[in-house]
Amino acid sequence: MKYEKSCGIIVFKDNKVLMVQQNSHEWSLTKGHVEGNETEEETALRETKEESNVDVKIVGDFKKTITYSPKEGVMKDVVFFTGTPISDDLNPQEGEIIAVKFFDFKEVFNVVKHKDLINLIKEGIKYYQDNLELFK
Repeated sequence: MKYEKSCGIIVFKDNKVLMVQQNSHEWSLTKGHVEGNETEEETALRETKEESNVDVKIVGDFKKTITYSPKEGVMKDVVFFTGTPISDDLNPQEGEIIAVKFFDFKEVFNVVKHKDLINLIKEGIKYYQDNLELFK
């Protein structure tokens, strides 16, 4: 069994969440593989910048992991944090990302398909709403 690890951020701005549309046309959160000796936080920040062109500050102590098998013989952990944008010049990563958009909290569930991702975003929204002062 091969093991992979990625990290990402649920980015919140004005009661909206940042999503990227991948080449597969699925909408997802920014995330990507850990490189070298990066910390989970460094990976999450780098991948968010690469995929969306948004600089982000990680906010609070939210940290959740989704584990799944993307293909036979592979198990993958994806660690997510919460954050807020420092910049918001949205620009999709050429060759990997089709579109980048902030979705309001109701609209985001119309585009997300995977149950684990839906549940993660719901947990993130609850954390955001319970800790609004941290995100200002």
